[in-house]
Amino acid sequence: MITGDFVRKRKHLFWSTKNYDGLSNAAVVEGVLNYGDMDDVRELIDLLGMQEVAKIFRENTSRPRINYDRKIVNYFSQFFNKYA
Repeated sequence: MITGDFVRKRKHLFWSTKNYDGLSNAAVVEGVLNYGDMDDVRELIDLLGMQEVAKIFRENTSRPRINYDRKIVNYFSQFFNKYA
């Protein structure tokens, strides 16, 4: 589980909530991949592991409606296919 400290350092990515401790890993992964920079992505992968981030990403992008930008889906699909 990601701590609220990770999210508090990146409040600008989670502007829609003040409940930083209540965010699910899926919500944090979505926010970081959609709006963060590569340093944020690296730290997220360090916290959760490459396999877990890839699993969450794939689960969330396999649904009919998603909140990921199309360019993000394309980039991280290729990224995780290569590295995870």
